Amino acid sequence: MSRREEVARVAARLFAERGYDGTSLADVAEAVGLRKASLYHHIEAKEDLLWEVAWDGAEAFHAAADGLGDDEPATEKIRFALRAHLRVVAEQLDAATVFVREWRSLSGERRRRFVAERRRYEDRIRELFREGVEGGELRSDLDVSAAALLFLSAANWAYTWLRPGADTDALADRFYAVLLDGMRGYATPG
Repeated sequence: MSRREEVARVAARLFAERGYDGTSLADVAEAVGLRKASLYHHIEAKEDLLWEVAWDGAEAFHAAADGLGDDEPATEKIRFALRAHLRVVAEQLDAATVFVREWRSLSGERRRRFVAERRRYEDRIRELFREGVEGGELRSDLDVSAAALLFLSAANWAYTWLRPGADTDALADRFYAVLLDGMRGYATPG
């Protein structure tokens, strides 16, 4: 691991533990064994580290979603997406925490790009529910936006309660069962 990568890894841990605003560059430098002035050989500003960590989180979630099979039924894609999302949280807890919570400290073009990338991921999840409705696997009156929000709310906040070593596939399958049981079947005539 290069010194630059170590700086980013340590910054991710500190941002996740203390928050972006609660972490100074002096904290990062001390944690990696550098003087603060030496840190500027690796970065220009603290926000560079936030951008890198948040973007790495976004890429990890998209990469996990890229692994979903196109030939699977939509409901299985939802289950696999939930498994993949929780796996990213478990395996990259610091980056996932920053992705969910600390990105709001990004500014300007970086913030705009990050928000667009978050929305693109949310759209991918929403599309799975839409596919399930259109394919008759989910209720015809399902509010796909609300369903995706429920999925993302449960999965994103896992950084606050997920225990190290947890079986994320089993947990995702339990979430899936709760989530989908309320969405299967036919719409009640209105």
